Amino acid sequence: MLHLRYFVAVAEELNFSRAARKLHMATSPLSQRIKDLERELDQALFERTTHQVTLTPAGATLLPMARDVLDRVNSIPWRLDEAMSRRRKTLFIGMPPTPHPVLRDRVSLLEEACREECDLKRWPGTSAGLIAAVHDGRLALALARLPASDPSLEVIEVMTERLGAAVPADRFAGRKSLSLADLVDLPYATMPNDAVPAYFEEIDARLNSAGIKKRIRINTGDYAGTSELISSSIAFSMTMLSPESPMHLHRLENVAVLPIDDFPSSLVTGLLFRKDRALDGADLETVIARARTIFSEPVSM
Repeated sequence: MLHLRYFVAVAEELNFSRAARKLHMATSPLSQRIKDLERELDQALFERTTHQVTLTPAGATLLPMARDVLDRVNSIPWRLDEAMSRRRKTLFIGMPPTPHPVLRDRVSLLEEACREECDLKRWPGTSAGLIAAVHDGRLALALARLPASDPSLEVIEVMTERLGAAVPADRFAGRKSLSLADLVDLPYATMPNDAVPAYFEEIDARLNSAGIKKRIRINTGDYAGTSELISSSIAFSMTMLSPESPMHLHRLENVAVLPIDDFPSSLVTGLLFRKDRALDGADLETVIARARTIFSEPVSM
């Protein structure tokens, strides 16, 4: 099973270093485990060159089979729990950091709509952690920041929030918007990769390509800490433009959030659940059917 997990990670990343980081292990033992699997199956699974890794025909054939096996094994805990449980079910919906109030209201509607079938409770976490928990069956469904590429999950886009730059207000007094050129001299404040949605890694790369090279990395993962840097005119960051976003609760006195005219960007939140748990007769069919109705109209802010 471990060898299959290693294989799927490398097949999805097509990069041994990134796959090793994803698996929290070193690259060398990961490469050796893949070689062990290839020897056991008597098939080459990857073509390796200095610059790229690609799947061989055997690897491409194995990938969907490996995913299916892992999905079945990962589903054992919740399937067994459902089979053995005779009491009222408690289900969990994952909630990302600082969800918009509109999404909170819709979760409340879903809790009320499901009251006869189960107790639906909220479980906080980072988007990556919530997506993994839905995949493993620990969460029934989750709201998470996109993108999410897990093929076992269905994703419904429920909210799009425009992003802007959180900047020192005194430096940009009277301004209604900014350009990237206005930000070149300010470092971009970032947080650890495990504390932010994957989309912000893309934002970081786009800013770098646009000439904004300076970085300050906040190791606490605390949005309030970023606001301290901005208020002190040390850095800028990216956040939601909508004043209704809970992110604005972290704004200090000398912080303004302005759109960037030549850098359109948005953060998308999705509702995620396992496809096999939403099928006719599956354990979450009713709950997910109600969630589809309540979250049927996406919101743009």
